Amino acid sequence: MSWSAHQYVAFEDERTRPVRDLVAAIPNEIARNAVDIGCGPGNSTEVLMARYAGASVTGLDSSQDMIDAARKRLPDVQFRVADIGAWDEAGPYDVILANAVLQWLPDHGRLFPELVAKLSQGGTLAVQMPDNLEEPAHQLMRRVAAEGPWADKLAGASKARAERAPARWYYELLRPLCQRVDVWLTTYHHPLAGGAAAVVEWFKGSGLRPFLQPLDEAERAAYLARYQTEIANAYPALPDGSVLLPFPRLFIVATR
Repeated sequence: MSWSAHQYVAFEDERTRPVRDLVAAIPNEIARNAVDIGCGPGNSTEVLMARYAGASVTGLDSSQDMIDAARKRLPDVQFRVADIGAWDEAGPYDVILANAVLQWLPDHGRLFPELVAKLSQGGTLAVQMPDNLEEPAHQLMRRVAAEGPWADKLAGASKARAERAPARWYYELLRPLCQRVDVWLTTYHHPLAGGAAAVVEWFKGSGLRPFLQPLDEAERAAYLARYQTEIANAYPALPDGSVLLPFPRLFIVATR
């Protein structure tokens, strides 16, 4: 159950919309060098390059499958496999983009200041993280994990995501280090054709991974079947059979 670029891009338009909004909010008109950490299959890197044409852009991701997909998509960009949590390059960078990645890393009180320290003076750290751990989709992941015969195997699955801190916490952390900090929450409502099954497919590319990885094939099938039944109750289908999936996201744009 390693990261799958194919699974991730099944909803590429919906997953790319937040990074478009994030990159558009970066105040820097010019960037000479930029890095996309947790670049995935390159969709976020593509948005970054469109904003800063001519900049030197690098993409980093911990998944070889994601990096392979990104290289096919943008063959002229330097992509490489890297552990963002142990990323030790000093920079400086004019823009560091972190779209839907830092929620997987612990110790934000250390991590965020370390990223700011890699910025040039006037450079910007642009972050977007899902803020949906209390949404029904995630509550049901945990409930199905705890109530099924796989409970022991999945006891630690819910800890794969970093603890969610409120927007104010990030503001207070970054404001002493930056001349400007902009923090906001946006809830997207994604219409997904295919009903509950589409919601399950969405999260198989992200939030469900820690719950599915420890299971064998038969257990995964049983877990997903039970989860889909619960999802169908939590997200009733619209008259056309589609589902409207609310998805809250936290945005942080901090300029050093």
